[in-house]
Amino acid sequence: MKNFSNTIQILIALLISISTMAQQTPAPEQNETISIVGGTAHIGNGEVIEDAVIVFDNGKITYVGTDKTQAKGKQISAENNHIYPGFIAPNATLGLVEIDAVKATDDEDELGKMLPHVRSIIAYNTESKIVESMRPNGVLMGQIAPRGGRISGTSSIVHFDAWNWEDAIIKEDDGIHLNWPSSFKRSGSWYDAERPFEQNKKYDSEVENLITYFQNAKVYNSDEKDLEFEAMQGLFEGSKSLFVHVDGEKEIQDVISFKKQMNFDQLTIVGAYQSHKLAKLLKSENISVLIQRVHSTPTFEDDDYDLPYKLPKILHDAGVLVALEGSGSMERMNSRNLPFYAGTAAAFGLDKEIALQMITLNTAKILGVDNQIGSLEVGKDATLFISEGDALDMKTNKLIQAFIQGRNISLETHQTELYQRYSDKYDD
Repeated sequence: MKNFSNTIQILIALLISISTMAQQTPAPEQNETISIVGGTAHIGNGEVIEDAVIVFDNGKITYVGTDKTQAKGKQISAENNHIYPGFIAPNATLGLVEIDAVKATDDEDELGKMLPHVRSIIAYNTESKIVESMRPNGVLMGQIAPRGGRISGTSSIVHFDAWNWEDAIIKEDDGIHLNWPSSFKRSGSWYDAERPFEQNKKYDSEVENLITYFQNAKVYNSDEKDLEFEAMQGLFEGSKSLFVHVDGEKEIQDVISFKKQMNFDQLTIVGAYQSHKLAKLLKSENISVLIQRVHSTPTFEDDDYDLPYKLPKILHDAGVLVALEGSGSMERMNSRNLPFYAGTAAAFGLDKEIALQMITLNTAKILGVDNQIGSLEVGKDATLFISEGDALDMKTNKLIQAFIQGRNISLETHQTELYQRYSDKYDD
């Protein structure tokens, strides 16, 4: 009997190891009207509705208000809870890398310098265990962006519950990502805190080469097939946005001049560490900002200790359209902390509902999908969740139920499901 018992435990362990490699099953399509009744609805546009009623059918929101007679179909009580639109993680590499140390799972970068034709969506892995770990914190969507090179490639916007990348798409090939040259660089080893900044003597020529490349793309003749220039046409036609990754004051000024020279309608600065010094100019030029991870330390010795925390408020007060992103060290794991970045911004002077906008509706506006996601409004996707407490507070954020396009998704990670499924058998 002992040998038989050992054999059973080995088989169970083998089953778990095999199942761990399998995809968590996506939720089925919504097949009945659902009404969430009661609770505090945080609409995502700054409005808050107490004792709210939210109705959705066929994946779309059909009613938002306080009239309980509008409740139809299956009713879910949210009394004493909070209702939020799904959070959006922009400029993320989720689904492109699973294990940093295993090259076979790393598909965020390609060889080459100018890669506008490289599409991140092709490499997006819907079976990623890291992606599914976003959902328990309310991060239900993301902009999947490539890395590397001068022009990294083209991003796409997805939701985080799908069989494949085709099913996951919210907006395909939404924008091109450009890494602006830096006028300064640091010498020495990365671990040396005292390593000095040195002027980049090639900066002017790098910028000039970049401008020439874009000018050539602008006058591209489709009769002479060029994949790189072909991919960039959306920038000049207005169907794609340009996301420029840049931090320094001088570099941001040069990006503003570049925007004018190229006559781009849609340009967003990503990172934007010193953008507060040019806030009024960014506003006047209608340039939006994806602010670098709020949970950061100051870059320079003479910076305020809390500059990263209060930067969202500074730009918002200047009238700049601002959203939060989380790139940087261990970014895929830290993407689940997106709501807590907003909570930190609120703790340093920003109104709580404005902070919420910076991970919902503002992000959707910058990504060009605010007609579909980003707020709890009639006609938009029913991508939302219910939390027992404040979703921007890591002490009280506890999701009870979540929906993506009306589909009731699982909030358990794959490993948690497996543990619960087989723990009783192990105990025996």
